Amino acid sequence: MAANQQKLPEFSIGDYASFALAGAMGCGVTHGAMTPIDVVKTRIQLEPTVYNKGMFGSFRQVISSEGAGALLTGLGPTVLGYSLQGAFKFGGYEFFKKTFIEQLGFDKARQYKDAVYIASAASAEFIADIALCPLEATRIRLVSQPTFANGLVGAFGRILKEEGVGSFYNGFTPILFKQIPYNIAKFLVFERAAEQIYNAIPTPRAELSSSANTGVSLLAGVIAGCAAAVVSQPADTLLSKVNKTKKAPGQSTVGLLVQLAGQLGVKGSFAGLPTRLVMVGTLTSLQFALYGTIKSALGTPPAVAL
Repeated sequence: MAANQQKLPEFSIGDYASFALAGAMGCGVTHGAMTPIDVVKTRIQLEPTVYNKGMFGSFRQVISSEGAGALLTGLGPTVLGYSLQGAFKFGGYEFFKKTFIEQLGFDKARQYKDAVYIASAASAEFIADIALCPLEATRIRLVSQPTFANGLVGAFGRILKEEGVGSFYNGFTPILFKQIPYNIAKFLVFERAAEQIYNAIPTPRAELSSSANTGVSLLAGVIAGCAAAVVSQPADTLLSKVNKTKKAPGQSTVGLLVQLAGQLGVKGSFAGLPTRLVMVGTLTSLQFALYGTIKSALGTPPAVAL
């Protein structure tokens, strides 16, 4: 047991704060940069009969009808919401992974590493989604109804005043169905892909340069992002719909979800997937690369490796 304990780094509160800061910066920057793609993806999901010319054709449609500025609709809630989510997602993943390894013991955790990755990612994402949900609801409302309000503060305030706090969490169930499988695929596939890439490189991991490690993060991140996009696409489409649709009097959130899922069907649930593959593959790759770079700059100890 002593040998197992020696393999685990000791993280201080400051270290976890650094993990959270690196995650917030990585997710806030990447999701903010992807706002134009996300706007087009959401339009395709919400109005597939209007935006039916693919990603590039839909870009031209939005610009010609609303101007280039429309591609930045929802930038404020996107950056703020995903910065908060990134802090809990990455900081929480490091916390839960170390906690589960300590509870199991290093050898058993290594034997069941996939279960550790899955449980850590799911636990971190649940907490992150509590912070994200109100801002994601605000973003989707701005993108789906461009005249609804002028920016984050106006839209947030109008939803709060007219529909109440509960309206911000109408999409909480679908966001869990979207984000938890997404985050599990993201971290599980990343950990496994990075492991295989490092195993294929003759130079020991500890002796690799920072640029080489960044390259591994980028490649593993692309693989993880594409896997996560496919797994979570139906729930992503449903989330876009549920935040645009008001519930009928007396209708529950679950009832609304069932109604919308039936209307969408399998084909409709995967509307916008090519656009989302580009978006999620790119941003996941950049997130892991930025996360590692920022952690290194902040001087945090390396994450626990199984």
